Amino acid sequence: MTGNMEVPAGRMRSTVLGLSRKQWRWLGLLGLVTVAVGLPFVMEGYRTFQFTLTLAYAIAVLGLNILTGYNGQISLGHGAFYAVGAYTSAILMNLWGVPYWATVPVAGAISLAAGFLFGMPALRLQGLYLALATFALAVATPQLLKLHALEQWTGGSQGIVIIKPDAPFGLPLTQDQWLYFFTLAITVVMFVVARNLLRGRTGRALLAIRDHELAAQVMGINTALYKSGAFGVSAMFTGVAGALGAIAVQFVAPDSFNFFLSIAFLVAMIVGGLATISGAIFGALFIVFVPNLAGNISQAAPWAIYGVFVILFMYLMPYGLLGLLRRLVTRFRTVASGAD
Repeated sequence: MTGNMEVPAGRMRSTVLGLSRKQWRWLGLLGLVTVAVGLPFVMEGYRTFQFTLTLAYAIAVLGLNILTGYNGQISLGHGAFYAVGAYTSAILMNLWGVPYWATVPVAGAISLAAGFLFGMPALRLQGLYLALATFALAVATPQLLKLHALEQWTGGSQGIVIIKPDAPFGLPLTQDQWLYFFTLAITVVMFVVARNLLRGRTGRALLAIRDHELAAQVMGINTALYKSGAFGVSAMFTGVAGALGAIAVQFVAPDSFNFFLSIAFLVAMIVGGLATISGAIFGALFIVFVPNLAGNISQAAPWAIYGVFVILFMYLMPYGLLGLLRRLVTRFRTVASGAD
């Protein structure tokens, strides 16, 4: 009798090639972890550095997505918070000899305070007015870092050189490999924090404010607190990314944090996918590797080629790379279920 029992239709739809959706997710996660851990052992030093920078940028893009994608506040100035984190780490290491790993949480805390303080007066601004205010922040930051009064801290126009750390405990890793794994560990922690934050009550409140602020107020949500908090948390993520980026690059200077950096974060957020968590990784890969690809295609006009790539991505993938991947996975599940 048991041998002739039919499998319920719902059970059949929930399995693809004999595996449930949850099993496919764990299998995909295992594959992703395997690739991430194995990358620095099959790549040369410069490529490992690029992927380290990609991880740092992914944290910054995720921070911007918390503010813009989930809360609806437009920011064109997140390069400034990236600079705060980078300079915090560089100053602590250069002037006081603080270990590189200890500068990362300090950079996050200072960026959190800076973002929250900036977010409070920004509560009066919305839409294009908020974008203009954050644009002014991005434009002013490089000039502020060059001020003579701050030169003893920031190094002025010359910037600060950072010594690249060696692998601890005698681990058989190069400096680039160790920094990759160090950045990867922090990236995993930040993404887990973001997931827990956005999948809970706080995330639902941010989405409610984004979709209809007045209705959110009627529901009893403290919109002022959540909007300022979103700015602070977003800046904290970006500041942590700035600290990791500074340690990887080994150098900070005012001109490294111009307005284009803020635009690059915005492009990465849109290319990866608005209001997504894992989309930040795809966006970071885009802003690290596509400019190099554009330069290889045309050395005379690389940014024109870069602009063409951005337009093509917006036209062909309006929901970002993650949205395209989700549609492909859904199509695969449909075809595989039909084959079963």
